[in-house]
Amino acid sequence: MASRHLSRSVAMQSLYEWDFKGKKKDKLQATIEHNVEEFAPGVEDPKFIYDLVNNAIEKIEEIDKIIEKAAPQWPIDQIAMVDRAVLRLGIYELLFGNREEVPPKVAINEAIELAKTFGGDASGKFVNGVLGTIYREIGEPGKDDTPKAKEKEQAEETEKIINF
Repeated sequence: MASRHLSRSVAMQSLYEWDFKGKKKDKLQATIEHNVEEFAPGVEDPKFIYDLVNNAIEKIEEIDKIIEKAAPQWPIDQIAMVDRAVLRLGIYELLFGNREEVPPKVAINEAIELAKTFGGDASGKFVNGVLGTIYREIGEPGKDDTPKAKEKEQAEETEKIINF
């Protein structure tokens, strides 16, 4: 498992545990520390985990309002805790994170993978639907960005056609 993906898994588990245990902010740092030691003892950058969790919690009210708007048929308290934790993390990265470091599509894909791994049968589709709605609502930033490797491949294909 890649280091960033593992870090997101630990961050999601920490958000889940924080929510499950009554949203006690005074216990949050100990929860993250325990989860890093338990599930990611060799992770390269534990600061990334702490930043994800702490920043998501800092924006929790805004994030929860966004969830309620994007999934109006699902009141926040009726969303499964795992799905809620995944959405909070995914929305934080999608809307408030560094887009150069984590492009929107990466944030969405990572959240979907977490939902599929930790959630129920429909979690991946649910998270995909909510984050897709938000992504479209904000104007699909980076939609037309082509990865460098693909650009190179396309240039090579074009050159082959021209030189044919």
